[in-house]
Amino acid sequence: MTRLASAVAMRAAAVLLGAGCLVWAALPAVHWGWAGFALTVAIAGVAAGGLRLALAAVPVPEQSYWPSPGVRAWRAFLDAVRLVPWEEGAVIGIAWLEGLHPSRPWHTAVLGTGLIAYLLIAHLAESDAPLATLRPQARVLGLGAALLALGAGAGMVPAAGPGAGSALLRLVAAGALIAAAGLVLPYVARRLPRWGGGDSVGIYNRS
Repeated sequence: MTRLASAVAMRAAAVLLGAGCLVWAALPAVHWGWAGFALTVAIAGVAAGGLRLALAAVPVPEQSYWPSPGVRAWRAFLDAVRLVPWEEGAVIGIAWLEGLHPSRPWHTAVLGTGLIAYLLIAHLAESDAPLATLRPQARVLGLGAALLALGAGAGMVPAAGPGAGSALLRLVAAGALIAAAGLVLPYVARRLPRWGGGDSVGIYNRS
């Protein structure tokens, strides 16, 4: 019962995150740059993604030599709902809506955080995996959030000519990238396959 409640809560959280990001990006409403089409894509992606999560536990009808038209239609519907990457389409539509607004760095940074959380929660809900699955990636996710905040702060700096302020900003950005590499590369290296004794990653394995 607890497992079922956890799965339902995860699916509901994914749908609510998608809807929240959609509303966050769509307001205030704009009426140019194919805004209506982008809004339609975003709504369809969030709604269909929620439907896919709701039908994740529904079994596909077994193959038979001559299935009835209803069974064939139901199987085609399940295939369409499950195989199309609806959440990714929703993210494209939501990002499109955000891009139609004037520059608002912190608003966009919050939206980026919400979209990442939406994709992560949606895929966890799809695979019935617990939140603890993300624990090994906590350091990388935290670094990504820091870089997102840095980018938002950089976007709020007025565009000026070369000077001490712009040089300092470039220095901070370079330091952030170096820190990112220092944190991510050891994490990736530990997971590369080690096959040969003289070949640390197995790229030139001659055995």
